Amino acid sequence: MKQSAAIAPNRLSPPEYDKNFDEAKPPLEPHQALVDSGRCLFCFDAPCIEACPTGIDIPSFIHKIGTGNLKGAALDILSENIMGGMCARVCPTEVLCEQACVRNASEGKPVRIGLLQRHATDWLLSRGIQPFQRAPASGKRVAVVGGGPAGLACAHRLAMLGHSVAVFEARSKLSGLNEYGVAAYKTPFGFAQREVDFILAIGGIEVRVNQVLGRDVTLQALRREYDAVFLGIGLGGTKALGVSGEELAGVEDAVAYIERLRQTKNLATLPIGRRVVAIGGGNTAVDVAVQARRLGAEDVTIVYRRGPEAMSATGHEQEFAQTNGVRIKHWARPVRLVGSAGQLTAAQFEYTSLDAAGRLVGTGETFSLEADQLFKAIGQVLVPDPLQDAAKQVLEIQDGKIAVDAQRHTSLPGVWAGGDCVTGVDLTVQAVQDGKVAAQAIDRWLRAGSR
Repeated sequence: MKQSAAIAPNRLSPPEYDKNFDEAKPPLEPHQALVDSGRCLFCFDAPCIEACPTGIDIPSFIHKIGTGNLKGAALDILSENIMGGMCARVCPTEVLCEQACVRNASEGKPVRIGLLQRHATDWLLSRGIQPFQRAPASGKRVAVVGGGPAGLACAHRLAMLGHSVAVFEARSKLSGLNEYGVAAYKTPFGFAQREVDFILAIGGIEVRVNQVLGRDVTLQALRREYDAVFLGIGLGGTKALGVSGEELAGVEDAVAYIERLRQTKNLATLPIGRRVVAIGGGNTAVDVAVQARRLGAEDVTIVYRRGPEAMSATGHEQEFAQTNGVRIKHWARPVRLVGSAGQLTAAQFEYTSLDAAGRLVGTGETFSLEADQLFKAIGQVLVPDPLQDAAKQVLEIQDGKIAVDAQRHTSLPGVWAGGDCVTGVDLTVQAVQDGKVAAQAIDRWLRAGSR
């Protein structure tokens, strides 16, 4: 895509890039971990466990940190969440386990559970310890489509239970959005691939990259060849704004841009505009906006159609964006993108409000923001075509995602699914739980002789 001269590389000096994309949240020092672990009250029926989608026994691992048993602490975590190291970095602990911490009521400050989780898992991963062993081989083979958090969690648990697993991944690397879609300052230094190496080290998992469902492999063929199939395919499509001017140069998909950034070794070569607008209210909008500022954009604005409380980005993420020089403008939606000679120059918005029935409506009043570059971050959608199974049997789709039951079983026999492609919460930790639950259900199904 041709870009305007205002979208250019080399906005900053090399030291500035290094500083801006260093780790945003540093780890705890050992003495800090000991102090914070001492604040845990080790509650009976601890609410933090209930708030964790993967059900980690949080008081147990924190107690082990306090007694110096870091291996035991890491095992508590990884037994329930094999991607505990990544989740400690990217999951919104402030609205999950830490929000439920009883210390909030007494002190207005929770135990730093996320950082303690990272402290324990980093200790184990840095020493190359493999605490899990495979059960005796079952003779069963399972195909996992998608090498993101759901697929990897499913594959690891199936391998641990003695099954042989083949992971089919559309890209050249595993880990999904952890590798391609999370802000670089959240997971620097190649952590996503270090975690992948740890997961695969259990053995019994064959990896086939650059395998696109519907092009290189079909659901129909996988169902014939394997005893069971798990789909962790994520959401491959991007929602369109549906306004005129969307085809202009400078209008980009936020997820695709973040992927380019994550795979660019020299950030100085990555073009960025001076005046940047991100449309959306989730973590992707925040991540692309903050990274635009850190790449050297001078003016960055997030525009969201509703109020701050409706944004899927947490209050912590919204505050982080603002402290990084990003403006957030609420109650506005795009109506037209303006360009000159095929290049984006401005975006026109209409103010919004809620009517008496609580529906979002336009007010008729408009405003414009000058923009060299605009990122679409209004959500992704499932691409159902590869799932049609040669039009013979079709997976049930509900609200634009794959419908599953409590065990993550789909409408097709022998096919399970999890992660962003199924109905539910779009979080890494939830995707891991989906994969784990599905693997246990697949194991029961296979051992019952259903295949």
